[in-house]
Amino acid sequence: MSKLVTIFGGSGFVGRYIARRMALEGWRVRVAVRTVNEAMFVRPYGVVGQVEPVFCNIRDDASVAAATAGADAVVNCVGLLDEVGKNTFDAVHAEGAERIARIAAELNVARMVHVSAIGADENAPSEYGRTKAIGEAAVKQHFPSAVILRPSIVFGPEDTFFNRFAGMSRFGPVLPIVGADTLFQPVYVDDIAAAAAKAVTGDVDAGTYALGGPDVHSMRGLIQKMLTVVRRRRLVVNLPFPIARLMAWGFGVGRTLSLGLVKGPITKDQVASLTVDNVVTGENGLVQLGIQPTSLDAVLPDYLWRFRPSGQYDAIKESAKNLKA
Repeated sequence: MSKLVTIFGGSGFVGRYIARRMALEGWRVRVAVRTVNEAMFVRPYGVVGQVEPVFCNIRDDASVAAATAGADAVVNCVGLLDEVGKNTFDAVHAEGAERIARIAAELNVARMVHVSAIGADENAPSEYGRTKAIGEAAVKQHFPSAVILRPSIVFGPEDTFFNRFAGMSRFGPVLPIVGADTLFQPVYVDDIAAAAAKAVTGDVDAGTYALGGPDVHSMRGLIQKMLTVVRRRRLVVNLPFPIARLMAWGFGVGRTLSLGLVKGPITKDQVASLTVDNVVTGENGLVQLGIQPTSLDAVLPDYLWRFRPSGQYDAIKESAKNLKA
């Protein structure tokens, strides 16, 4: 019988790409998610019955144990950019990661892959970064042979970074950003999936791998590159950190008063994250694993074209202008 991998958060942005790759490798894939009905799209990744979404709440031992039972490998892709209700950074990044690693070890799972973040640091200015570091430490404690992947900002068709700013560029001549000079090393989502697949199949030594793409850009540089792709001219205005913190505080108050119904565009913790660079230090983990990092230029036009002034017809209009000339 084919081997089984349980992917926690397997219907998320990164998780779905790992699920697809593991299905192509011939593994049975168990996609552990909170809302099964919203994860049904993963089933066609394999043949009938090969990829199955199952319910799991990583805040509960019994739920994690049920999703892990019988698995040859587990992958933890669960992460938050913003806290919602009981799903706090500590509950998900720290306690959730610890629970998955501990139970995987108790059930004698052969391999574990934990997707963390480059910003993981016990002294990070953000709660996001601190809890990511706590989670990594817990994984290493309970599952010393785990492979930990630390990607920089992730890009791809379903990303919430380039798609978000490209959407904002359609309204008004000004595009406000925070942390204009902060450096990033965007990594393509399927490159992360390729690294995870190698780890699951046993082709990767235990350890921590920082993953980044071939290019390093400032926040302003990334936004300018996005604007070039969507063919729009906008004035990119940097909001100083003191002003951004004040705005985030105001958005937080509004969210509290509305009982969570009104969400602001940025939180205090996200502002804190933007105060530090998000790049690989040392050797790029993708290169270590024999994976050629994919550039932004090779992928962005494939999914940001819909934000161009004429969408899919923009290129046709440009060609028509050349013909007239």
